[in-house]
Amino acid sequence: MSEAASVMDPIHQFHIKVLAPLSLGGVDASFTNASLFMVVILALIAFVMVAGTSGEHIIPNRLQTLAEMCYEFVASMIRQTAGDAGMRFFPFIFSVFMFVAFANLIGLVPYTFTVTSQIVVTFAFSTFIILLVLGYGFYKHGTHFINLFVPSGVPALLLPFVVLIEIISFAVRPITLSVRLFGNMLAGHITLKIFGAFVVMLAGGGVYALIAPLPFIGIVLLTAFELLVAFLQAYVFAILTCVYLNDAIHPGH
Repeated sequence: MSEAASVMDPIHQFHIKVLAPLSLGGVDASFTNASLFMVVILALIAFVMVAGTSGEHIIPNRLQTLAEMCYEFVASMIRQTAGDAGMRFFPFIFSVFMFVAFANLIGLVPYTFTVTSQIVVTFAFSTFIILLVLGYGFYKHGTHFINLFVPSGVPALLLPFVVLIEIISFAVRPITLSVRLFGNMLAGHITLKIFGAFVVMLAGGGVYALIAPLPFIGIVLLTAFELLVAFLQAYVFAILTCVYLNDAIHPGH
């Protein structure tokens, strides 16, 4: 694909590019553009949290304010969904929220890569979360954790069907959790790229250049909307993680 065509292709921005080829025992472990931006995301999060919490300012600076707001936001979310017992998972949920939020925001910067637009990344996160729920649930409650799939008060005749529905609902959680984040990031960035292509095409089209500002205004509005979506999707991903972990903490219906 030519450079001009790749610029106009809305899918080109999601291509994985190998930066440093590496094979470990026949497994492709190459360092890619996705790997690079994961490192960048972790570095930025570390910088914000270390710089924001290293000083004791009477009047908090911007980084300290940001770090404290993130902490209180996630802590409040956990307490509201899983209670005080859920705070034992605070480091994990806080890390998930910060990574998804920063990944979504960085992806809005031109010429960057949106890590959360890759289904393999979101599915890996989701699968780990569900395995954590299962592991902690059986570790903490033993076989009593199975009561999660057996709602109380259901007539015996309907119980097998309800249990089957509960099991299927639990089994598809990694899919729904991962596809929700992946789909929103993918769709939003494709829409932005299409509107950008319209601006480029119309600007060089003679009389059509007069209406070029219309898709440009659309890009501005969509970018503002995508900023909201970036935070919203991080919040949804984190709060669903809290809800699922609450099932492991309190498996009874």
